[in-house]
Amino acid sequence: MQNQSPSEPGFFERLLVAFACFRRALADSAFARQVAPLLAGALSAPKPPPPAPVELPAERTHASALALLAMLQREGRLVDFLQDDVAPYSDADVGAAARVVHSGCRKALAQCLALEPALRESEGANVQIPPGFDAQRIRLTGNVAGQPPFRGTLKHHGWIATAIKFPAIAPSLDPRVLAPAEVEL
Repeated sequence: MQNQSPSEPGFFERLLVAFACFRRALADSAFARQVAPLLAGALSAPKPPPPAPVELPAERTHASALALLAMLQREGRLVDFLQDDVAPYSDADVGAAARVVHSGCRKALAQCLALEPALRESEGANVQIPPGFDAQRIRLTGNVAGQPPFRGTLKHHGWIATAIKFPAIAPSLDPRVLAPAEVEL
């Protein structure tokens, strides 16, 4: 039931007014002439546009992506690794750090995504791309000419997310905080 302001008539009051106007318009042609322009204006009046959808701030719209990035940081320190300039470090140091980052990030991905290759063949295998192939799943590179079927060498099998298990983000949490500052006392 809708809330009404004190000046707006309720349903039954409007129903009584409608019946009274109907009866009077049938009995009194002058009244019908006076009401007709009101009805014509009401029937042809443009309807107000629907209210604009409420736009969420970017951090709420992309909260699940930020949650994934936070998981990659928490489990593998990915943001730390990417934000650090690795040029001054030796290849051995970068490789050792990459192993830790790789292990943690792989664990985080497994927690929230089930992944499968877009194509099952091994990289380096000869593959045939049929007519009507899904261009989102298969990107053709090199000398692409003519119509499918195409034959080529699989350079990367691609990835497809088959299940997504992101945690719900509580409205009280700021999804922009990927990792809080840590202060030891």
